[in-house]
Amino acid sequence: MFQFDNRFTKSLPADPETRNVCRQVPQACYSRVLPTTVSGPKLVSYSSNIAERLGLTVANCESKLFTDVFSGNLVFPEMDPFAMCYGGHQFGNWAGQLGDGRAINLGEVIGTDGGHWTLQLKGAGKTPYSRSADGLAVLRSSVREFLCSEAMHHLGVPTTRALSLVLTGEMVVRDMFYDGNPRKEPGAIVCRVAPSFVRFGSFEIFASRDDIENLRRLADFTIRSNFTHLGEPCPEVYAAWFEEVCRKTAEMVVHWMRVGFVHGVMNTDNMSILGLTIDYGPYGWLENYDPDWTPNTTDAHGRRYRFGQQPQIALWNLVRLANAIYPIIENKEWLERGLEAYSTDFANGWNAMMAKKMGFGAFVEATDEKLFEDLQTNLQLIETDMAIFFRKLSGFAEQFGGQPNFVQASDDEAFIAHFTEAFYEPQLLSMPVRKQWCDWLRSYLARLATERITSTDRQRLMEGVNPKYVLRNYLAQLAIDAAEQGDFSKIQELLDVLQTPYADQLGKAHLAEKRPDWARHRAGCSMLSCSS
Repeated sequence: MFQFDNRFTKSLPADPETRNVCRQVPQACYSRVLPTTVSGPKLVSYSSNIAERLGLTVANCESKLFTDVFSGNLVFPEMDPFAMCYGGHQFGNWAGQLGDGRAINLGEVIGTDGGHWTLQLKGAGKTPYSRSADGLAVLRSSVREFLCSEAMHHLGVPTTRALSLVLTGEMVVRDMFYDGNPRKEPGAIVCRVAPSFVRFGSFEIFASRDDIENLRRLADFTIRSNFTHLGEPCPEVYAAWFEEVCRKTAEMVVHWMRVGFVHGVMNTDNMSILGLTIDYGPYGWLENYDPDWTPNTTDAHGRRYRFGQQPQIALWNLVRLANAIYPIIENKEWLERGLEAYSTDFANGWNAMMAKKMGFGAFVEATDEKLFEDLQTNLQLIETDMAIFFRKLSGFAEQFGGQPNFVQASDDEAFIAHFTEAFYEPQLLSMPVRKQWCDWLRSYLARLATERITSTDRQRLMEGVNPKYVLRNYLAQLAIDAAEQGDFSKIQELLDVLQTPYADQLGKAHLAEKRPDWARHRAGCSMLSCSS
């Protein structure tokens, strides 16, 4: 089925202890461990897109062999299953050793493009890093991870992928809100796929233990495996590598802000060294535009990981990575250069991204900076759906952008009516709010009048960066509700629709509608815990 390579385990130090018991694991990048077998594996869904990149056919994916492998029941001799050791800062505090507590990497395979892909089972049982947990996962969190991984890829956001979603046939006890009300839920396993699952915390753990030899070995391996264009590892190459990690991280976060994604738990152990979105736990989609919103109940008080704070937290995390790798570089200025690159790339990326969302050929600082700031203020005047607003903005530009006189003599009611669908409670639009919106829309039309881009090209540009379909929190919950009753059709429908999120799709308008009132505060549709 696969050609395994397993360069991670071949190249890096292993835990010499073979017993699968929770413990501290010094001087090792990983521990070898086998998945826990399950009683009744059943394939729920798979991504044909990533399956094809791995060289799998439809027949492969729909076979019993596939289900056995990706439930953890069958381990090929050429696999080398392991759990990674890493540490991390959680909610701003050093948490010490963490590691793959419920993830087991089956091994690395060679894809059809010659690239390396690590296959990782999430929810496949205990590892030495599970601490007091059981290493399992439940259906609700697995559905969310499976769908969101693929949705983000098709949105153009750097991300890990998801190959399969399998029911285990086991029941798993979870206290969803840590409130003393545990219940049994269906167990499930997702196969996650990425070129590497190395995180910032993978380096932090060695630095915290003053294990410079293995810190350097991991850095060398990462550069030789995933940053080969930088050359052979040495202090200057380490610095160039760090700068590239900073730039990739900036690019990733710009995409998060573009589509309204909130990670929810941006701990350093959840930050990919490749600039990929990793670990889909208590994430959420910003439906009504609220920069202070966080989907994580654990973060409800401090809101450290709220939507508007994500760019700053990414930088904070990069500083932690810089501190971790300093012993192999020993040049503060080189590391500061990387951090400055993050700030510059994020600022430039944000401006370029916002310009595209609004249909401008390029960012013009003299006019656009204030226009963007005023828009963010307006979006908070009344509860406004982010995705719908920006899709409606492309139609607004098409309808009114070619009428310069309309800027001076506009019909306020026509302006407001165009965006009514994006407002959650349009009846609450007061006259001052209407005026503030119409004043901004006139400024926007005046800015459009300076553009040379054609109306057709502008709409194509805007609709190419402003998705019509995102994995709205309530849609994911409806799919989970149905799946827990044995109906997996909504999972498949969402998987299919989210493969082309920028295109209008016949008969799927209901999947682009704003959050219904019943979902405003419902568990799974508003906030979630880290429990899964």
